[in-house]
Amino acid sequence: MQVSEIDNVKIYNLSAGKSLPDWLTERKKRALLKKNVDLRRRIELIQEFDMPGVSTTLRVSRDGQYIMATGIYKPRVKCFDVNNLSLKFERCLDSEVVTFEILSEDYTKIVFLQCDRYVEFHVGHGRHYRLRVPHFGRDMKYHKPSCDLIVVGASSEVYRLNLELGQFLAPYVTKATEINCCGVNDEHGLLVFGTEGGHVEAWDPRTKTRQGILDCALHCSDADYKNSSVPAITSIKFNGALQLGVGTSTGHVLLYDIRSSKPLLVKDHMNEIPIKCIEFHKQMDYVYSMDANVVKIWDSNTGKQYTNIESSVDFNDLCVIPNTGLSMMAVEDQKMQIHYIPSLGPAPRWCAFLDNLTDEMESSASQTVYDDYKFVTKQELESLGLDHLLGTNLLRAYMHGYFVDVRLYKRAKSIADPFAFEEYKKRKIREKIEQERPSRIKVDDNLPKVNRDLASRLLDNESNKKKQSSNLLKDDRFKALFENPDFEVDREADEYRLLNPVLARFDKNKGKSKLEEETMEVQEEDDKDSDRELYESSDDSSDEDRTWRKEIKKQHKIIRNKKQEENDAEDDDNEKVYEFSKAPKTNNIRSVMQVSKKSLGDRLFKEGSNIVTGTGGNREMKFSMRDKKRSSENHKKMQKHYEERKKIVRRTSYLTKKRLPKM
Repeated sequence: MQVSEIDNVKIYNLSAGKSLPDWLTERKKRALLKKNVDLRRRIELIQEFDMPGVSTTLRVSRDGQYIMATGIYKPRVKCFDVNNLSLKFERCLDSEVVTFEILSEDYTKIVFLQCDRYVEFHVGHGRHYRLRVPHFGRDMKYHKPSCDLIVVGASSEVYRLNLELGQFLAPYVTKATEINCCGVNDEHGLLVFGTEGGHVEAWDPRTKTRQGILDCALHCSDADYKNSSVPAITSIKFNGALQLGVGTSTGHVLLYDIRSSKPLLVKDHMNEIPIKCIEFHKQMDYVYSMDANVVKIWDSNTGKQYTNIESSVDFNDLCVIPNTGLSMMAVEDQKMQIHYIPSLGPAPRWCAFLDNLTDEMESSASQTVYDDYKFVTKQELESLGLDHLLGTNLLRAYMHGYFVDVRLYKRAKSIADPFAFEEYKKRKIREKIEQERPSRIKVDDNLPKVNRDLASRLLDNESNKKKQSSNLLKDDRFKALFENPDFEVDREADEYRLLNPVLARFDKNKGKSKLEEETMEVQEEDDKDSDRELYESSDDSSDEDRTWRKEIKKQHKIIRNKKQEENDAEDDDNEKVYEFSKAPKTNNIRSVMQVSKKSLGDRLFKEGSNIVTGTGGNREMKFSMRDKKRSSENHKKMQKHYEERKKIVRRTSYLTKKRLPKM
């Protein structure tokens, strides 16, 4: 379904969209419907509502249950049942149909005027009878009160075929050389004929005489319309008992009251194309006038245009469903067009679902009212220099900003920032060059700037599938951990070294930290202390606990040695200060000379005291007084006991490995 809005009137084209060819199998049709979204969304109001080549005429039966259409090629007629929204039957004809009339209330009696002078009668089962008229016919109407079939054409005579008697009656002889169209008033039975010379002749079938002549060409060939030739009458249509609509070959539509020789209104299509069809909308006093390019809908009282329907192909015939907003067009194309205008009336009873469908589309379309507008805030309005437009029709207030016409916004943007496009162009060129020229050294740019090592370890764990850890990089809860510099891990902090010995060992193996050199210096002392720790620890402790304690001990020693070096450096600085500055004033020189250069902690360490650092950075001093001889003897005993225990563990491990069965 295609929606267009002309003069603030929405028009729904129900025949727009792609159609599936008839020669496809049902399986291929279903496959195409699954793949193509446009085919699924299309609305096929009446199935097979098309012709092989071109459609020429359209009619609706009086009971409103059947729609009949003719077309080529081959010449044929199709009858559609609106209750089933499908084709009822199709018949091929010998020659092309100029026009046809439905004689009965339904499809059971039809008469066709063909291009080879034949008049063909059809009934429910098929063709009933055919006959020829003396001249080529151009139009045909049925006069119901007298059962006369009126045929006009390339002659001055009007042929009358009485269907009750089954014979021709005496023709009416007009003053015209050729007659293009004819009309019958359903209220009083007046016959009118439109001639090639621009006249309309009115005949009374009761007296069989001419009642009057209207000179329509006189009102279409004056200086206001500037026509170089005499216009011919191409279409005639009655509206009620007194109003008559006349279409000319110059694109004019004249509305007459049959009691007056002057037109009430003259409507110009402004394209000098013959008017092919005229229809009236009786409920709203609108007139449908159709030429090959456009169908115009306008007010019959003022001539003001209401809306118009255009197409990419030429129109051939127009059929308006009475008391509804649905209209059908025969066009120079395979698909016949169906248009629905909700403002002109409801949908017919047999397609009442169109009203619900259009209401849903209007409600969804109301959300996108401002498609051609740009939303800007008040700050952006001031930066563009458009704040002086506040309170005018150019700005539409909406929520916390305004809607401005996109054309005005672009113009103001170009004036406020004239080099914006140049910068945008340079940036795009730079991006294009970077894409075409890959870097020689591939750097992993996916890592964040903050805590890159932590992010790389997480990615390695996920890639190696060692741990089923959640990806913190994609979790919004931990987004600040990799973006905010305040969350950067300080590897030189004492708390980090004490609480994360495993990470420190990992960094030592990778060679990314300076801890390797410091740990190598204290390696020998660490081995001795670790032996002591292993001996003092319980036999049930696991290997992980032992390694963890080792790392804790290493970190303690590193921190202690580092602080000792810092204190030594401070003492050296103090000596330099005392050498090059004035010495402190004191009377007791001996007390100054006896001042120790080392800190209290170092002196206590030398004297035998221990300083233990807690997890929070606090310090504890422990003093133990013991005899040197006893301590050395105890140390030797512990060493012997540890070596014997080590030999036993090696023997047991060797025996267990040897006795294990092969897997």
